Amino acid sequence: MMLCKNLAKPTIGQRLKPRLGAAGVALCALALFPQWVLAQEAPKLSAGDTAWMLTATALVLLMTIPGLSLFYAGMVRAKNVLATMMQCFAITCLVTVLWTIAGYSIAFGGEGVFWGGLGKAFLKGMPVDGLSGTIPESVFMTFQMTFAIITPALIVGAFAERMKFSALLWFMAIWLLVVYAPIAHMVWGDGGWLKGKGILDFAGGTVVHINAGIAGLVAALVLGPRKGYPRTLMPPHNLTLTLIGAAMLWVGWFGFNAGSELAADGVAGMAMAVTQIATAAAALAWMFSEWMSHGKPSALGIASGAVAGLVAITPASGSVGPMGALAIGIAAGVGAFIASVKIKRALGYDDSLDVFGVHAIGGIIGALLTGVFCAPALGGAGFGGEMQTIGAQLSVQILGVLTTLVYTGIVSFIILKILDVIIGLRVSDEQETEGLDLALHDEKGYNW
Repeated sequence: MMLCKNLAKPTIGQRLKPRLGAAGVALCALALFPQWVLAQEAPKLSAGDTAWMLTATALVLLMTIPGLSLFYAGMVRAKNVLATMMQCFAITCLVTVLWTIAGYSIAFGGEGVFWGGLGKAFLKGMPVDGLSGTIPESVFMTFQMTFAIITPALIVGAFAERMKFSALLWFMAIWLLVVYAPIAHMVWGDGGWLKGKGILDFAGGTVVHINAGIAGLVAALVLGPRKGYPRTLMPPHNLTLTLIGAAMLWVGWFGFNAGSELAADGVAGMAMAVTQIATAAAALAWMFSEWMSHGKPSALGIASGAVAGLVAITPASGSVGPMGALAIGIAAGVGAFIASVKIKRALGYDDSLDVFGVHAIGGIIGALLTGVFCAPALGGAGFGGEMQTIGAQLSVQILGVLTTLVYTGIVSFIILKILDVIIGLRVSDEQETEGLDLALHDEKGYNW
């Protein structure tokens, strides 16, 4: 490089200037050739990144089956335990097929502003050696599939114990393709509208949790409350199952958050650390809030608080440091407790398993606080896009939250109302009294 700089200066002998200039150009080109070649090299498969992403994909699938299945099943009445688990299992199968046919293409197949198109429908153009960064595209596709699986499965908790199984399948199929996949593209896809604005949503605060939470609230309102609600007590039938499910969700969430880096590196390591910190803080915050409010801490409360913390740190996990995670966890634990216990009771809606209170409110808290604690001055990794201030980042985070709430809320309402007219959404009073296990599946979760 010194030779290159020296050759740029005037030479003493004018006759030698052309020769030295030509030689200098040649030598500079030769010196820079290796760097040019490296810059032009195609991405190479990383065995380490691939191994981690295979593991992360399995962990996220664990979150739905069996994690979410057990978490929800323990909170319903005994006569609906099998039906609740069946819903999660069936959604896993249904979404897998639809993601293969069109969902992945809509979310990640092209560079549209609002959707990715159908260029990769049926996974067209995905050879065995095709790469997405340093991992096989097949692994990236399957990883994103597990996100698409758990999001509609989360909605199940809002209308538990009262929706027809056929209506559930139709709703989830349509919702995946016209709500989830477009939102995923807007936030994460190449050319996506919110991605271009610089939104920070590392692992799905808007795409997964706010999305599922507002859809769940709309579904609960459209179907109406369970028979006897709120006069009849409907306590969880088996909190042991719920705690086991919550523990599986916690473990699986490391794949959810740390896996969203798509590499085995320092960002993934910090995402894992802040996930653990925020979850523990939120669990304690909910527990102490309940203790002060009701006089006793409950197992259901600490489990719900942990899930609220997992939800809130999801959008922030690649952008905040440990102290930011601690603050987000505490805010989520208290906020989700108030929404799920105080506000729900005051407004009287029957969100059976607190999908809106935990996932929508927890997701909103996490999405907004991401815009604050991503600031380098507060230990964060920096702002998104061209943002330079907390105010600018926060404005984009608010835009993402509002877009998800409005789009998902309106479209979910339309889908549900159309299905209600065509096939009906709700089971009969007799079926609800009997329980969905026997009424819809002719099986029982327990033989007693």
